[in-house]
Amino acid sequence: MRLSSRSALHAALAVVALLLATLVWTVVRAEPAPQPSETSQTDRADQAGQSTDSTETPADEPAFPRPQGQDLGAAEPGQQDQHSPGGAGPDAATPDADAADEDSNDDTRRPSGAEALLDNPLYGTEPLAPRPCPVPDLNVHDSTSMETFLNAVADCLDDAWSTQFARADLPFEPANRVFWSEPGTSPCRDYPSAAGAFYCRASSGIYIGTSDVVEKWLGETNGVVYASLLSHEYAHHVQSEAGLLEYYHDQRSEAPTTAERNEWTRRSELQADCLAGVFLGSIAVTYPLDEDDVQVLLEDARATADDTSAAGRGEQDELDEDERTHGTADNSEYWTHAGFTEQRPGACNTWTADEELVQ
Repeated sequence: MRLSSRSALHAALAVVALLLATLVWTVVRAEPAPQPSETSQTDRADQAGQSTDSTETPADEPAFPRPQGQDLGAAEPGQQDQHSPGGAGPDAATPDADAADEDSNDDTRRPSGAEALLDNPLYGTEPLAPRPCPVPDLNVHDSTSMETFLNAVADCLDDAWSTQFARADLPFEPANRVFWSEPGTSPCRDYPSAAGAFYCRASSGIYIGTSDVVEKWLGETNGVVYASLLSHEYAHHVQSEAGLLEYYHDQRSEAPTTAERNEWTRRSELQADCLAGVFLGSIAVTYPLDEDDVQVLLEDARATADDTSAAGRGEQDELDEDERTHGTADNSEYWTHAGFTEQRPGACNTWTADEELVQ
């Protein structure tokens, strides 16, 4: 069949466009994928209200407490920080030379010392970009439903914080997940335990019992409290990957009194509250979270603080200074709300905040 001049020209242009698209796709596929950095591997997580009389660095931060806010027991003895950020965990394979070079580069990019706490590159990043995070319907009495829900939220957390660390030019590996239904052991502690959930730096893992957490949260059916709990523990992983926890542990261990050590702990825990709020605010539209959900979120922040009398769950005396590790109900709500509304990590610099905001 013969073609007119115009038809021939159109055909020729189509062929050229196809060739260009093929060439571009070939180049894109030929580019090597970026190699992930070594996951930060140091410990975290013990229950709230732990005894901190020892000046040894604890293996893990106080974990998120039960809603009732009562003392949850003493720290397990003998747990120490065993590995520096970027180092191999106890069961990790010996890295090859290329991996070691990459670890060295990552360590150079990750801040350390006081800079990590006070002037972290993450603080200078823009608000977290709104992202689609529709979660499945949750039946809290079905362990499989809870696991599916937690994994959906964790997928969004991985995406959100990976993007934010890239903006700060910092290495980042997503947290590992252990959403358990049977008892087990982590490098930091056994589970179940008195804590509702915990983050273990030795495994870069978040540990939440799919039925255990519902029992500890008194059968709460609104999924936002479990999304908030997961986001809080993930925030400790963010702190670890950003280089904050190493210096925090060093400084906390050198504090001469329990009260001073607890102030360091409160600043860490309140920052985690705020970073959890940052994430939840960024997904509020697509999760979705309505005004009632936000109210439940803030009420839960108060209920998981050091004192619960203001949360409307019965009259309780405020904890003694030696037991206060998570902040007052007012301050827990303040930092959660600040993160939720600002949606940027820079709003969560509890390390330079006035003392009254970290009580």
